[in-house]
Amino acid sequence: MTETIDFTAQARLVAQLAARTADEQLDAPTPCEAYAVRHLLGHLVGLSAAFQETARKNLGPMTSVAPNVTVPDVEPGWRTALDRNLRGMAAAWAAPEAWEGETQAGGVTLPAAIAGRFALNELVLHGWDLARATGQDYAPDMAALGVSYALLAPLVESSERLPVFGPPVTVAADAPLLDQVVALSGRRPDWAPSGS
Repeated sequence: MTETIDFTAQARLVAQLAARTADEQLDAPTPCEAYAVRHLLGHLVGLSAAFQETARKNLGPMTSVAPNVTVPDVEPGWRTALDRNLRGMAAAWAAPEAWEGETQAGGVTLPAAIAGRFALNELVLHGWDLARATGQDYAPDMAALGVSYALLAPLVESSERLPVFGPPVTVAADAPLLDQVVALSGRRPDWAPSGS
């Protein structure tokens, strides 16, 4: 039987963080240097739609474009769109067949089981980015956090480290798992907006 990973709790958390993001925070900086909050949210709207197509193996424009080709932005109704897309993303990856065979994400063909892990990792890391940028508490789904760690840790010494991740940041061996995951992605766990 094909193993599936439940996105529901992490998708719900990201939706809640977005719902609590005020309009006046949209131009605030985020740990993603090229993105203000509005761009991060626009990215989440887009990736949560694209990873549904990846799960369903509906390969086309949404799965064939490399990430960061353009700087995304929010559009009117983005909160509703993001909530809908996150629910759809969780539902798409709940299907056992989503994890079988090969699929495509960001223009890369890869095993569906790996694509699903990258999809969930996006929610874990960008949930942290959004929480940090907007001053919200962040307690990710622990199962999702474990998936992120298992995905990122082997990439530290790998020649296949993806350019979307910066060089890993050193943290204490006994650092909380969230800090370790954030550091493995190339982010500084102590990041805070300037002046805070």
